[in-house]
Amino acid sequence: MSKGKLQKFAEMETFKNIFQYPFSVISEIPFEMKGHWREQYFHNDNPILLELGCGKGEYTVGLARVYPNINFIGVDIKGARIYTGAKQALGEGLENVAFLRTSIEIIDRFFGEDEVQEIWLTFSDPQMKNAHKRLTSTFFMNRYRHFLVDNGIVHLKTDSNFLFTYTTYMVNVNHLPVLFRTEDLYGNELGEASVDEAKMDEKTREILGIHTYYENQWIERGLNIKYMKFLLPRVGELAEPDVEIELDDYRSYKRPKRSGLTTSK
Repeated sequence: MSKGKLQKFAEMETFKNIFQYPFSVISEIPFEMKGHWREQYFHNDNPILLELGCGKGEYTVGLARVYPNINFIGVDIKGARIYTGAKQALGEGLENVAFLRTSIEIIDRFFGEDEVQEIWLTFSDPQMKNAHKRLTSTFFMNRYRHFLVDNGIVHLKTDSNFLFTYTTYMVNVNHLPVLFRTEDLYGNELGEASVDEAKMDEKTREILGIHTYYENQWIERGLNIKYMKFLLPRVGELAEPDVEIELDDYRSYKRPKRSGLTTSK
């Protein structure tokens, strides 16, 4: 491990807005703040919004600036990434921001029933080989149901055609209400929806104006940024879509895909 990372990890131990509970820790020590984030950390009754796979926390911090009356929690397993957003939030005195370093596979161990109002998935790894690892899979939707309010909002913002197509099938198969959907967020806000369905509320428009570092690179490459928000009801069995989807021809910025496969479920 580099000296820089070691210094970051040491500094993170002093950050009051970071909670580090990877699986090795949570298996030994229960997370006592589960169900009590508002009273024990935020000290208010404001809604809680999670960004899962927050990376450097650009969205989490950006949202917190715009909406001081909403509590934001960025979640990622990479401590060196979280460090950037957490330090920025502390430097700006943002009291409505926290970061949780853990695996999203065990996210339901950290939040109580009805504790979270919205979930943001910003440029998640599409996990083209394994549906259960996709953050929009029914595997994860069932976990989100443990703590998301009934009919809570799930947002997906991605450059991956594979993940967006998969999520579209997942939403359609399970008849989840779609509030907004577009395959070209910055080129054509109306996407494939009708005019009435596609009218973007001002809050969403303002939020979507926040760009991450990598998002700007993807936009410069000419990749369409896709966005969808839908409701997640708590009741009803969820089914995985049984359909072959064309794979993306890249894995991340300037990196070609390694697999020779052309489609996946």
